[in-house]
Amino acid sequence: MKIAVCQINTTVGDFDGNVKKVAQGLDQARAAGCELALFPELTLTGYPPRDLLDRLSFFEAAQRALDQVAREARGILALVGTILENKGSGNPLYNAAVGVKDGRVLYTYKKALLPNYDVFDEARYFAPASKPEPLLRYCGLKIGVTLCEDIWNMEGVFTNRLYSYDPVAQLAKEKPDLVLNLSASPFHVAKLPVRRALLQEVTQKAKAPVLYCNLVGGNDELVFDGCSMVLDGGGNLFQTGRAFEEDLLVYDTENPSLKPAAPAPSEIGTIYQALVTGPRDYVRKCGFEKVLIGLSGGIDSALVAVLAAEALGPENVMGVTMPSPFSSRGSIEDSRQLSQALGIGFNEMPITPLFEETLKTFEPVFKGLPKDATEENLQARLRGLILMALSNKFNRLVLSTGNKSELSVGYCTLYGDMCGGLAVISDVPKVMVYQLSRHANRKGPLIPEAVFAKPPSAELRPNQTDQDSLPPYETLDAVLRLYIEENMPPAKIVKAGFEPQLVRDIVRKVNANEYKRRQMAPGLKVTTKAFGMGRRVPIAQKFKEGQTL
Repeated sequence: MKIAVCQINTTVGDFDGNVKKVAQGLDQARAAGCELALFPELTLTGYPPRDLLDRLSFFEAAQRALDQVAREARGILALVGTILENKGSGNPLYNAAVGVKDGRVLYTYKKALLPNYDVFDEARYFAPASKPEPLLRYCGLKIGVTLCEDIWNMEGVFTNRLYSYDPVAQLAKEKPDLVLNLSASPFHVAKLPVRRALLQEVTQKAKAPVLYCNLVGGNDELVFDGCSMVLDGGGNLFQTGRAFEEDLLVYDTENPSLKPAAPAPSEIGTIYQALVTGPRDYVRKCGFEKVLIGLSGGIDSALVAVLAAEALGPENVMGVTMPSPFSSRGSIEDSRQLSQALGIGFNEMPITPLFEETLKTFEPVFKGLPKDATEENLQARLRGLILMALSNKFNRLVLSTGNKSELSVGYCTLYGDMCGGLAVISDVPKVMVYQLSRHANRKGPLIPEAVFAKPPSAELRPNQTDQDSLPPYETLDAVLRLYIEENMPPAKIVKAGFEPQLVRDIVRKVNANEYKRRQMAPGLKVTTKAFGMGRRVPIAQKFKEGQTL
């Protein structure tokens, strides 16, 4: 039997569009002589649907979509992810895989393990299967079916297992001929090797080949890399789906043939691809076509402009430089050169007249008080005012340009440089911003060399640099990684070789600026712990971690 692994890009709530994607996959599968087509988790609803699952009309639309797919599956079994009603106790829905063919439902599997950590909150919506029925008998084969997290519980991969029940061990007792997995596994750095090790463990436990179908594309904060896989019973990798692109793999159970995978991109190259995919899908799935970026002449806005131009086409990107009295001529020219190299639109809109008038407005109230961050923030907020006005007038989504290092410690201005509809690099530390920017220049000098050479600066006062307020970014990023991504206590960070006062100050700033991050635009997740749906820290709280170092 030939099986198609259909790696598709679905959109949450776009039932018509998702059904169309399935129909196209079925056409390709039939053309390849396949008798079964495998699709990602929650194919019909898109992933993650979150609180849309609470709406009865959403469930009814999913049922209609399943009926439509059943009619589309002519002469081929389509195994799709969807939601089913739970008529017993517990949450009202199941996360399910349903096999349909020739207008009929032939098979149903309900997900057993429901992730409830980081960006996942499936236990909020779904009931776990009380009696999983993993075997699909089709074309003379015993086919084991699993859904994403059902295989993320292997003792050979995870030292801290979250679940007492092991669906793969249960499945292995049935001696399946092969195992299928419908997945929606989001991207983060270094995740692909973990998935491969996990699937190899599954092949060893089930003693059968594994076909893994992963979602691809961006939905809100999450980016799905695809990279579907086919492994033989010995754990050897037979085929790999393309990264960040739709793809179709074909596996013949009677004549399995090894297909060499394309060379894997570097780690930075993979992150770069994710940061192109995320804005492309977010902008278009939200109904926009064009974007707007404030260009400061610095490395962050330059990188966001490059990513946007590649994601959406340069004709859909507009850069705006908004010099103040403290902006260097070089920053203006660097922004202009960047725009010309990318082929994007460019406008220069000085804020000096607005800034001077604003200072006059506040002069009676501020009389006798020294200048401080208030005047600096006024400049950032005037720029935000301009960007949002242009956004409203020309229906362009503003892409904010703050990086993870700045957002972590609050080196950013609410209603100023934080304005925007998507925070593209909010999960990218400053050191990685430079690495990604060098990667962006691999085929030519898109970002001017002067942008790499100049010290990072907000240019909100004379001769200002970021290091006036922050430690060197190499040091800052190292501490932030340990504290945020590895959840390391401050005392252990000190033992890792960092000065106690430095750690205390960084931790204090991270905790004090939660209120800012709560108000930032959605940001794309590329590390193991991003600000957003996967990190839920109270704003009003008294826990002062690390202040007694």
